[in-house]
Amino acid sequence: MPEEFKPGCQRPATRNTAPSTENVVIEKIEKEREETMIKVGKPAPDFRAAAYHQGKFIETSLSEYKGKWLLLCFYPGDFTFV
Repeated sequence: MPEEFKPGCQRPATRNTAPSTENVVIEKIEKEREETMIKVGKPAPDFRAAAYHQGKFIETSLSEYKGKWLLLCFYPGDFTFV
Protein backbone atom coordinates (compact mmCIF):
# COMPACT_ATOMS: atom_id res chain seq x y z
CA MET A 1 0.00 0.00 0.00
CA PRO A 2 1.44 3.44 -0.90
CA GLU A 3 2.48 5.79 1.88
CA GLU A 4 0.59 9.01 2.35
CA PHE A 5 2.24 12.36 1.75
CA LYS A 6 1.07 15.94 1.95
CA PRO A 7 0.04 17.28 -1.45
CA GLY A 8 1.94 20.27 -2.77
CA CYS A 9 5.31 21.00 -4.29
CA GLN A 10 7.13 18.04 -2.87
CA ARG A 11 7.90 14.57 -4.06
CA PRO A 12 7.13 11.54 -1.99
CA ALA A 13 10.20 9.81 -0.62
CA THR A 14 11.19 6.77 -2.64
CA ARG A 15 12.32 3.52 -1.14
CA ASN A 16 15.16 3.07 -3.64
CA THR A 17 18.12 4.73 -1.93
CA ALA A 18 20.77 3.44 -4.34
CA PRO A 19 22.09 6.35 -6.44
CA SER A 20 21.50 6.04 -10.16
CA THR A 21 24.40 6.26 -12.59
CA GLU A 22 23.08 9.59 -13.84
CA ASN A 23 22.99 11.05 -10.31
CA VAL A 24 26.55 9.87 -9.63
CA VAL A 25 27.79 11.57 -12.81
CA ILE A 26 25.93 14.79 -11.97
CA GLU A 27 27.35 14.82 -8.43
CA LYS A 28 30.87 14.28 -9.79
CA ILE A 29 30.50 17.18 -12.25
CA GLU A 30 29.13 19.46 -9.52
CA LYS A 31 32.01 18.54 -7.20
CA GLU A 32 34.60 19.29 -9.92
CA ARG A 33 32.88 22.61 -10.68
CA GLU A 34 32.92 23.51 -6.98
CA GLU A 35 36.63 22.69 -6.72
CA THR A 36 37.53 24.84 -9.76
CA MET A 37 35.20 27.74 -8.99
CA ILE A 38 36.85 31.07 -8.24
CA LYS A 39 35.81 32.27 -4.78
CA VAL A 40 36.05 35.56 -2.95
CA GLY A 41 39.05 35.65 -0.61
CA LYS A 42 40.85 32.79 -2.38
CA PRO A 43 43.87 33.15 -4.71
CA ALA A 44 43.01 33.54 -8.39
CA PRO A 45 44.22 30.77 -10.70
CA ASP A 46 47.16 31.60 -12.98
CA PHE A 47 46.22 32.52 -16.54
CA ARG A 48 47.72 34.11 -19.66
CA ALA A 49 46.07 36.99 -21.51
CA ALA A 50 46.76 39.69 -24.06
CA ALA A 51 47.22 43.19 -22.65
CA TYR A 52 47.81 46.67 -24.01
CA HIS A 53 50.91 48.15 -22.34
CA GLN A 54 52.94 51.23 -23.31
CA GLY A 55 51.51 51.50 -26.82
CA LYS A 56 51.69 47.84 -27.82
CA PHE A 57 49.94 44.54 -27.22
CA ILE A 58 51.81 42.06 -25.05
CA GLU A 59 51.17 38.57 -23.67
CA THR A 60 51.20 38.52 -19.88
CA SER A 61 50.32 36.15 -17.07
CA LEU A 62 49.01 36.58 -13.57
CA SER A 63 52.11 34.88 -12.11
CA GLU A 64 54.28 37.78 -13.40
CA TYR A 65 52.65 40.01 -10.78
CA LYS A 66 53.02 37.65 -7.80
CA GLY A 67 53.74 39.61 -4.62
CA LYS A 68 52.55 42.91 -6.17
CA TRP A 69 49.26 44.75 -5.95
CA LEU A 70 47.17 44.20 -9.07
CA LEU A 71 43.81 45.51 -10.20
CA LEU A 72 42.25 43.39 -12.93
CA CYS A 73 39.31 44.81 -14.89
CA PHE A 74 37.32 42.75 -17.34
CA TYR A 75 34.35 43.81 -19.39
CA PRO A 76 33.61 41.59 -22.40
CA GLY A 77 31.49 44.13 -24.30
CA ASP A 78 34.35 46.55 -24.97
CA PHE A 79 35.00 47.48 -28.61
CA THR A 80 31.75 45.89 -29.77
CA PHE A 81 28.62 47.43 -31.22
CA VAL A 82 26.30 45.79 -28.68
